Amino acid sequence: MANYYCLMAGLPDLKLDDTKFEVSIPDLREELDAILSSLDKKVLFYFFLKNDCSNLVKLLKDPAAEVDNHGNYSLEQYTDLLTSAREMNFNVHRYPAFMSEFARDYAYNKDKEGYYPEDKILYQFYQYAIDTCPNKMVRKWYQLNLDITNILTAFLARKNGWNVADFIQGENEVTEMILTNNTKDFNLAAEFDYVADLMKIVECEDPVEKEKKIDAFKWLWLEDQTFFNMFSIEAVFAYLCKLEMLARWDKLDVEKGQETFRQIIENLRGEARVPDEFQVKSPYAAKEANV
Repeated sequence: MANYYCLMAGLPDLKLDDTKFEVSIPDLREELDAILSSLDKKVLFYFFLKNDCSNLVKLLKDPAAEVDNHGNYSLEQYTDLLTSAREMNFNVHRYPAFMSEFARDYAYNKDKEGYYPEDKILYQFYQYAIDTCPNKMVRKWYQLNLDITNILTAFLARKNGWNVADFIQGENEVTEMILTNNTKDFNLAAEFDYVADLMKIVECEDPVEKEKKIDAFKWLWLEDQTFFNMFSIEAVFAYLCKLEMLARWDKLDVEKGQETFRQIIENLRGEARVPDEFQVKSPYAAKEANV
């Protein structure tokens, strides 16, 4: 994969407590379309596919809904996907298979108790990215996101006396431990160093601060992964993820948001450790991460 020295050197540095940032995802995307290799465009396809999933749910709920233009597909393509999925009993190969299946099954699931289409398609998107993305770091990113979601959900379900198994998605080592262990932390802390920090996040009563802490943890993970790859497609992907986080918090109270993020980052830098299985430990390991 290519290195993008001029691009990354010319982009402004990002900090999690930034309230004003000089570049937007649409502007950066336009620049990327002109310079990325065809292989690297396939990697970033997954970043924008998440928006396609959100748009798909919107249109399933309301065919007249207004969709954003931050995905890979146009409104005409969404219409084609929905029409084809409803009329055919096989996957529409012009689009990821899980999207066609989701669209076809939506009518049968939408009125079921406990069915949340946004959550369902997000899990399916994570699994699709984990299974098919050609870039190792990006696959790890989506695996980390899925694992964090399952761990935080498991803690929340247990705290509220709910059946944990009803809320866990996927099958891997993390989900197996959640479903088979009755210890306070599902015995996850013994296998995953970062779980202790997630437990602290669960205990946070302020939902806004909790979300900030989750983003801070992910931000540091992205920094660790790209420390030796500052001009790679991994760094481009990480930059987009950071921009996405900043955009989410753009409307927060400026002073309070900045101070909270500073405190969170400092605490995480001192206490948190990125999971070993997700770490890039040397320049040589970083090269392997491109495979």
